[in-house]
Amino acid sequence: MSTITLESTITCSNCGHKTTETMPRDSCQFFWECPNCREVLQPTEGDCCVFCTYGDTPCPPIQQE
Repeated sequence: MSTITLESTITCSNCGHKTTETMPRDSCQFFWECPNCREVLQPTEGDCCVFCTYGDTPCPPIQQE
């Protein structure tokens, strides 16, 4: 059984700001607002959440697969 990572560093595609966030354990997060520029990010087509698109670690539901 592998360990699930709950933190991911997400990078804003608008301004490049990086923030480490705690991901929800049992759901995907569809929106994330950059604390620097206030851009609201959404996942790109084919990804389930903003962490899978903009984070350095995929979300827990994807890690479990």
